[in-house]
Amino acid sequence: MTLYFFLKWLHVIGATVLLGTGAGIAFFMLRAHATRDPRIIAAVASIVVLADYVFTFSAAVVQPLTGAALAQVAGYSLTSGWIIASVGLYIFTGAFWVPVVFMQKKMRDLAHTAAENGMPLPEEYFRLYRRWFAFGFPAFFAVLTIFWLMIARTVFG
Repeated sequence: MTLYFFLKWLHVIGATVLLGTGAGIAFFMLRAHATRDPRIIAAVASIVVLADYVFTFSAAVVQPLTGAALAQVAGYSLTSGWIIASVGLYIFTGAFWVPVVFMQKKMRDLAHTAAENGMPLPEEYFRLYRRWFAFGFPAFFAVLTIFWLMIARTVFG
């Protein structure tokens, strides 16, 4: 196996983990939220926060490293339009993802407290949930666009 294909394999796996974990987290949080049950939300949000740290964070660190190494080995200039666009979208995605992690932790804590005290979810939880939901769309579509740029890179030179 050549270095190029090994790096490409790592990069594709990292991209898949980012997209898959993001979609999975969104699905499970949406389903938990739909129950309005603080116990379920607290349990699911705990798993979601862990998944974000284990999978999303590690893939987010690996992606730029494998991407830069792959570009170098393949002979692409880091100033190519598609690479600059991808990096810009990657930073844009991170600007939405980082606050989402903190929102998920706070939502988890609010749901946990409500469950412990046998209380309904507080209004703060619902405000955070609406913001969390809204932050997901631009990040998700930015990641889809990055996938497209990786596939159609020659369009941008």
